[in-house]
Amino acid sequence: MEMASENPESVGFLSRGCCWFTSFMKNLASKLVLEPARTARSLAQEDPRRIIHSIKVGLAIALVSLIYYFDPLYEGFGVSAMWAVMTVVVVFEFSVGATLGRCVNRGIGTFIGGALGVAAHRLASCFGSEIVEPIILAVSIFIFAATGTFARFFPKWKARCDYGLLIFILTFCLISVSGYRDDEVIDIALTRLSTVMIGGSAALAICILLFPVWAGEDLHHLVADNIEKLGDFLEGFGDEYFKTLEDGNVRDSKALLEKYKSVVNSKTIEDNLVNFAKWEFRHGKFRFRHPWGEYQKIGGLIRECAFRLDSLNGYLKSEVQTPQEIREIFQESCQTMSSESSHALKNMARAIRTMTSSYVAVAKSHIAIAKSAADNLKSLLKTNSWQQTDLLQIIPVITVASLLIEVVSSTVKIADSVHQLASLARFKKISEDDASKSDQRNTERILRSPSIEGSHGLTISVE
Repeated sequence: MEMASENPESVGFLSRGCCWFTSFMKNLASKLVLEPARTARSLAQEDPRRIIHSIKVGLAIALVSLIYYFDPLYEGFGVSAMWAVMTVVVVFEFSVGATLGRCVNRGIGTFIGGALGVAAHRLASCFGSEIVEPIILAVSIFIFAATGTFARFFPKWKARCDYGLLIFILTFCLISVSGYRDDEVIDIALTRLSTVMIGGSAALAICILLFPVWAGEDLHHLVADNIEKLGDFLEGFGDEYFKTLEDGNVRDSKALLEKYKSVVNSKTIEDNLVNFAKWEFRHGKFRFRHPWGEYQKIGGLIRECAFRLDSLNGYLKSEVQTPQEIREIFQESCQTMSSESSHALKNMARAIRTMTSSYVAVAKSHIAIAKSAADNLKSLLKTNSWQQTDLLQIIPVITVASLLIEVVSSTVKIADSVHQLASLARFKKISEDDASKSDQRNTERILRSPSIEGSHGLTISVE
């Protein structure tokens, strides 16, 4: 009887143990296998070039490692052949510009560091004293290491030559210190330089010849996409803002917020792409010495405009309501500024994407309409018709109007910068009539889109 009464407890304990173990293994498999697999799939779908880049790096390392495997090649370099493999690992980057910049920095840093290391060794050897020689080497290492490290703080050098300065310090110290115990210091320097050149050449050749990724093209499309994101937000802001207030509803604008928030946080990406693009030679539509710095200026103006849009987005959720009769006074001007600024920004994005300067002129025609609406609104705000109105009720709509006026000013600055880029980069030209017709067709397509069906569309004519 006792055995019979203990069996259910034993079975229950084993059952709970098995359930716990099964759950633990499922969670472990999910964390170690399923989640990384989902992440890898997401990364590959987001940018398939990442898969190609990984294959290129593996191919480059495999080719260079052959130096270590074949006896004729290994006899020429010895253990130093590993420097070629290490060079491929550290210099092979995603884009051609980044790879080329690291190769040049590593090559020049190795050459100068090795040459000065040999010179320091020769200078210390001239004294012929075992006491003085290490002192001379230690002092020279201190001077060059301290100088090279301080030079890394210079803004321009840090952006372009930081890796080269680091390699210079490393090579100089390596040659100087190893030369004290080994008289073949020149052979050490030449072997290191040759293996670095082999590894860098292999990495650069594969990066350029096999499905190259150009930082300049990425920067070009990034700036155009960022401008278009601003235009997308402004396209329906006027209608949505006034419709939201009329219905008394608070619209969830999370999607819009996420869309242009990436513009606000794009400075680091733009700065890196500009730096990498400056290393690249002529390719595709981009000439030698293409004005990459202009993209940086445009990016700054885009972010300035995006900060204002962020403030506007907050008023889509405002709980303070403005009376209907006051809203109607501001509605037409605000909608015109929002819509025309949107069309101007989208034409500037089209000008950059197609490298056609005529779209900038079309954008300026939209800006002229927006500026006219802004001037009318300023005149309206200067009147004395608000003295009998509760300020708390009109502050939201006046703030929105003021922000839209600032957006128009930002759009003007962006247009001037895009025009400057078009002049320096020699964008192609088409007739303004063709550009206007293209803009009109695009506007009509947008107005017929189901996503804005029921909104208050504006008929835009471009002279």
